[in-house]
Amino acid sequence: MKLFRHALAGAALLAGVGSVPVAAMASADPSEPLSAALLSQVRGAAALSWVDQQNRRTFAALEADPRYRGFQDSVLRIRQDAHRIPVPAFLGGAIFNLWQDAAHPRGIWRDATPESFLAGQPAWTTRLDVDDLARREHRDWVFQGADCLAPDDSPCLIQLSEGGEDATTLREFAPLSGGFVPGGFLLPHSKQDVAWQDRDTLLVARDWGDGATGVMGGAMTRSGYPFVVRRLRRGQALDQAVEVMRGQHDDVSVSPVALSDGDGHRLVLIRRAVTFFEDRYSLVTGQGVRALDLPARMDLRGLLAGRLILSANEDWVSGGVRVAAGSVIAVDPDGRKPVRVLFAPGARQAVDEVAVTGTGVVMTVLDSVRGQGWVYRPDAAGGWHGVRLALPDMMSVHVMDADRRSGRAFLSVSGFLTPQQLWLADSTDGSARKIMELPPQFDTAGLVVGQEWAISTDGTRIPYFIVHRADMRRDGRNPTLLTAYGGFQASSLPDYDPVAGRLWLDRGGVYVVANIRGGGEFGPAWHEAGRMTGRQHVFDDFAAVARDLIARKVTAPAHLGIRGRSNGGLLMGVELTQHPDLWGAVIVGVPLLDMEHFETMAAGASWVGEYGSMSVPAQRAFLQRISPLRALRPGVRYPEPFIFTSTLDDRVGPVHARLFAARLQTLGVPFLYYEDTEGGHSGTVNANEIARERALEAVYLSRLMTSGG
Repeated sequence: MKLFRHALAGAALLAGVGSVPVAAMASADPSEPLSAALLSQVRGAAALSWVDQQNRRTFAALEADPRYRGFQDSVLRIRQDAHRIPVPAFLGGAIFNLWQDAAHPRGIWRDATPESFLAGQPAWTTRLDVDDLARREHRDWVFQGADCLAPDDSPCLIQLSEGGEDATTLREFAPLSGGFVPGGFLLPHSKQDVAWQDRDTLLVARDWGDGATGVMGGAMTRSGYPFVVRRLRRGQALDQAVEVMRGQHDDVSVSPVALSDGDGHRLVLIRRAVTFFEDRYSLVTGQGVRALDLPARMDLRGLLAGRLILSANEDWVSGGVRVAAGSVIAVDPDGRKPVRVLFAPGARQAVDEVAVTGTGVVMTVLDSVRGQGWVYRPDAAGGWHGVRLALPDMMSVHVMDADRRSGRAFLSVSGFLTPQQLWLADSTDGSARKIMELPPQFDTAGLVVGQEWAISTDGTRIPYFIVHRADMRRDGRNPTLLTAYGGFQASSLPDYDPVAGRLWLDRGGVYVVANIRGGGEFGPAWHEAGRMTGRQHVFDDFAAVARDLIARKVTAPAHLGIRGRSNGGLLMGVELTQHPDLWGAVIVGVPLLDMEHFETMAAGASWVGEYGSMSVPAQRAFLQRISPLRALRPGVRYPEPFIFTSTLDDRVGPVHARLFAARLQTLGVPFLYYEDTEGGHSGTVNANEIARERALEAVYLSRLMTSGG
C-alpha cells in the first residue's frame, strides 16, 4: 500500500575536494544557445544534441582531473560495500530486501527467515533478479516496490519503471514462489496507483486513455496524475473496468488505498488529494463510497484495532475533542467512538515518522532536531500509553518498516559520525535492541558535531548542525559545504553520510546542515512560515546561516559551497541569484528554476499548495520576483554553478535546468551542466551512475580548498 505523498526527493548530501579551481578548466559553451521551445522538447533530437554537447564539455573539464578516478572509485566502493545493512521489509512472515551490488546493479529482490535475519546471518533466497529480467526483456527496468494483498501478502503487484521514471508497469507476482503469475494482472505503463479489494479485484487509478472522462488528455489531472478510480476484475480488459469514483481535473491526484490491521480489520479507501497538502478520504462500501470526517491537512499512517491512525497538520475539532496541529490521533472511521490523541508535541518538538504495527504505533519525534523513538499502544480504558525507546541520543532515527502481524518495527539509527545501526523495536512491551551496525566508513578521529543558531532577517532563531575537526582554526579559510531543503514539511536530520565523510570531511572540509523554515523540524507551523509568499523566509534563513558561519570565522565566501536537490535545487538557484557574492560554489540538482511556468511543467501543478500560483496576483508577483530564471541579470558576477538533472525525470523534469543553463550561456556566465540520461527525479539508478555524478561534484567542489580570501 502507498500512504505517503508524492514527494520532491531529498538525497544524500555529497561532496568532494581538490586543488585546481574549476573556473580555470571550463567556460561557457561558445556555441549559440538553443531556443526555449526546442529545449522544452524533453526527448527532441535538437535538445538531446545540446545535452550531449554540454555533458561532453563537463566531462572534459572534470573527468580529466587526476582526482576524478579516485573519487569515483571511492563512491563506488561505498555503494557496493557488502557490509551495508540490508534494508528490511516485513512481508508474508519473511524479511524481504532489494539488494544492489557490482554483480546486480539493478538489484535482486530476496527474502530470509526472521530468525536468520535477526541472528545476523540471513540465508537469502532470490525471488526476482531485476538485471536478468531487464536482459531477457530488453527493457530498462527499475524495481519500484510492490503492492501486496493482506493478510498473506500474496499475490503482489510488482512496480517496474523504465529508467526510474514515476510512471510504472504493474505485473502480478507470487513473492514466496518467486515467479510472475501466469495470466495474472498486467497494467501497462502509466502513472498509476492500485489497491487490492480482494484476490480477484483491483481498484485502479491510471490514465484510462479512452476519452470517457470528458477531459482532453484522458483521466489525468493538470499535475499529471490519475483522478478516475475504476474496479478491475481478474480476466477483464482495461476498457471493461467499472468506475468507482472520480475527482476533478484540478485535483493533484486520486488514488485507492487498502488498509488492514493485525485483528483482521480491513478498509478500502479512496484518497482525493485536492491540493498537495489537503486530502479528502472516502470509504468504499458495498453501496458505493462514503466520505469520512477527517482533517483536510493530515497524513494517514495506518489502521490499528479498526481505527485510523493519522498525523494532523492543522488544528481540528471533532466531537468536542480539540486536536492541535502536529498531533498523532486515532479516529473511528464510523464516527461512533471519540477521537483519541496519542501524542501532542511540545514547543520544540515535531513528529517526524509514524508507522503502525499489529499492537501499537511506532513514531520518531524530533526534539530540537534530535531524534527520539516512541511506541504507543491502546489500554483497556480507551486511552493510550506511550514509552520512549532506549536509543542513543543526538541521532537521526528513521522507521524502516513495521509488521502488522506483531508489534515489531525496524528502526535505523545514525549520526553524522555514527554509522548506521539497525534496531528492532516492539510496541507490545516498549523494548528496543540493536540488531546490526555498520563498521565506520570514514575516519572520524578528531571530528566533532555541534549545533549552533543563526538569527534570520525577521529575528527568528535558525538551528544548524556543523561537523568539523576539533582543532579547526577560526581564520575564515575552512572549506565549508552548506546544505538544506526547506520545503514540503521535510526535515533535514543528522544522518550518517559516508560519501560526504570520505570526499569532504576526511580532507579537512566543514559540513553544515541548516534547519531552515519550510521544513518539518518544528512541526506544521515551521513549514507554514515558509510556504507560498512566506517563502522568502526560507531564503533569508539560509543566507543567515551562511553569514553566521562567516561571522564566526568558520569560512568566507570564497571557501563556502552550497548544495541542494529538487526543492533544495530551487533554494540553490535563488541563493545564486539573490546573494551571488556569498558563495564560492553552487550545486543545483534536479531543480525547479522557472517559477513563472512551473505549474505547466511535468508534475508542477501539484505543488501550487507549496509555492502558490501565477493565477493569484499576490503570488504571481512573488513568484516572478524570486524565480531564478527570471532573476539572472547581465553584468552580475555569479559563481560558476554545477547544474545536474535527469532526462527521465517525469516529476520536476529537466527543462528547468536546461533553460537556466541556456540563460547563463546567453549571458556569457561560466557554468557546468550534467544531464543523466537514466534515472528519474530521485536520481541515478545504479551504483556506477551514482559514482560518476558524485565524483563530478567532488572535482567541482575542489575550488573551495584552494580559493583565496
